[in-house]
Amino acid sequence: MTHRITLFHSIDPRGGKVGGVETHVRLMLSRHPDNVSVLLVGIDERGDLEIGRPVQIDFEGRRIDFLPVVHIPGETMHAAAKKITDSVTLRFTLGIMRHLLTIRRLAAGETASTEIERFEQAIPARLLGHPVVQLVHNEETKGDKMDSLLGRHFWLHRLSEKIGLALATRVVGVNPNIIARYEREMPRVARKAEFMTVSVDTERFPVAPFPSSDVFRVVFAGRLDAFKDPPLMFETLRRLHAKLDGKLEFHYVGTSDPHRDKEFAAIEPFTIRHGFQTGDGVSAIMRNCHSGILTSYFEGMPCYLLETLSSGRPMGAIRLPQYDPLIETGVSGFLVERSDDREAAAEAMASNFARLAADIAAGLLDPATIRAKVTPYSVAVQMPKLFERHIALGRAAAPRRQSVAARPVNSRSH
Repeated sequence: MTHRITLFHSIDPRGGKVGGVETHVRLMLSRHPDNVSVLLVGIDERGDLEIGRPVQIDFEGRRIDFLPVVHIPGETMHAAAKKITDSVTLRFTLGIMRHLLTIRRLAAGETASTEIERFEQAIPARLLGHPVVQLVHNEETKGDKMDSLLGRHFWLHRLSEKIGLALATRVVGVNPNIIARYEREMPRVARKAEFMTVSVDTERFPVAPFPSSDVFRVVFAGRLDAFKDPPLMFETLRRLHAKLDGKLEFHYVGTSDPHRDKEFAAIEPFTIRHGFQTGDGVSAIMRNCHSGILTSYFEGMPCYLLETLSSGRPMGAIRLPQYDPLIETGVSGFLVERSDDREAAAEAMASNFARLAADIAAGLLDPATIRAKVTPYSVAVQMPKLFERHIALGRAAAPRRQSVAARPVNSRSH
């Protein structure tokens, strides 16, 4: 029996959109088991496909069905929308609604389920008639630093969240704080929710010895959104450069323009910008660096964090609770509490990085021990569990759908 999973996500599998959610979706496309077929409802970045017409494509050696429902150029998707009509999420959701009948036909299977990454797609997902798995990737709250329209229209996010959680058959939160909030505030949602982080492809991100260079190399991969706090990241690196007598390189992997934050000017001379990279490209860059850096106000569970540790590289970060099991002082990096005094926070980060560089040079950190931190989060451990959830939900729903289909139409007797 083949199970059909329909994925809604604003991505072109042939394109360059990067981020933790995109990494998860790509893993779903490349790692689905033989008894699962995948339909991705997404976006055409290149403008070479007919909208609303399905195509079969090869994705990392796997065959998937791809239905583009809107054309949005790749460069447009990298910038945060300034008004509602420019929102990629809105345009994508409207495209789903326009082609809902086609999606319903393509989504059919012996058993079937739907997975969504954004609350905004909950209603069309439910209209497919299959169980819906809602992944919750972030725990943003009102007042958090956000580039997107959510920062100005947070009530829309909360409304979408309520609808999405109510309509979901299963809710998967990528860090325990998300589930804890549901237990406190939404007991009915908590009963159908579970914790499961995003997964890391440990084969693609293998452990490697530290590079022998005496230049300390710090890497960051992903978008430089406001909630990542790039100014604090850049100020930390400026101070670290001075502490290391100039023996520092910052390697940025991603498509954001760092110049929009004035603090970048001070570190630009020792920054190497790699632009968009495939997973293999990111892996090679990480293995050529010594450490990663995270300064975010909030996160779900960053794929970049897991990939850095999988490569045997420690992480220096502003503390978030979900990092605690992964980042251990003296073993896999360090954590610094966020402070209202930004200069003090930058100084604390830079001082800890200087000690980390010295410890690595002295051979006190072991890449294999760092990598062991992410073993429970590997694709091999976690992805089968997620696919099993989908299949079990589809099997449970199949008898109900068959019963409804077989039920005779009532006629009024006279």
